Amino acid sequence: MKKLVYTAAFVLAASTAMAADAVYEAPVAPVAYDAPAFSWTGFTAGVQGGYAWNNNDVDFNGGFSADFDGGILGGFVGYNHQLDNNWVIGIEGDFEKNWGDDSFAIGGVTALNYGLDWQGSIRGRVGYAFDRALLYGTAGWAISRGFLDVPPAGVGEKETFNGFTVGAGVDYAFTDNVFGRLEYRYTNFGDKNFDFTGVGGGTINSDLDQHAIRVGIGFKF
Repeated sequence: MKKLVYTAAFVLAASTAMAADAVYEAPVAPVAYDAPAFSWTGFTAGVQGGYAWNNNDVDFNGGFSADFDGGILGGFVGYNHQLDNNWVIGIEGDFEKNWGDDSFAIGGVTALNYGLDWQGSIRGRVGYAFDRALLYGTAGWAISRGFLDVPPAGVGEKETFNGFTVGAGVDYAFTDNVFGRLEYRYTNFGDKNFDFTGVGGGTINSDLDQHAIRVGIGFKF
């Protein structure tokens, strides 16, 4: 009988120790970790390209209006600051080559060649961030260099146009540092006089505006 009691006590003690070990060795639940939310705050730089639908209103030979569409390619730099409520404000500048040009003929003879050499802008930006997607509007000052040549006279002039640009777009961050862009802008470069009076000609006024679609890739510092 004593032997039976000792055996039962030993089994009970061993079971209790094993249970204690089981409780002691139970794995600790993993601690939840919240990844920091993406922020658009920082400096940006990138390249962009697209297509521009340019329009030229010229007061030559009774006046005419003509399109001179072409590709655009350049780069941009800027800075964004994201507020606590997900609104984003910023400033950006860009500079682009413009390949748009055309000509005007009279009686089958080219009377004028015209187009843009380059263009640029400095703009403010206001947008709203949906995590890695930033929807924004933009507006500011625009500048371009236009040319007007008169082949029969063998003369040409270049003038700098100043106006405004306004548009909207979306930036999307593929990583914490690399983002893509799709943007539409309307730009009115204003008008400028090309003065040929010094070579025996007259003054030709040119009024330029533009619709453009751009795609780009940028880096956020």
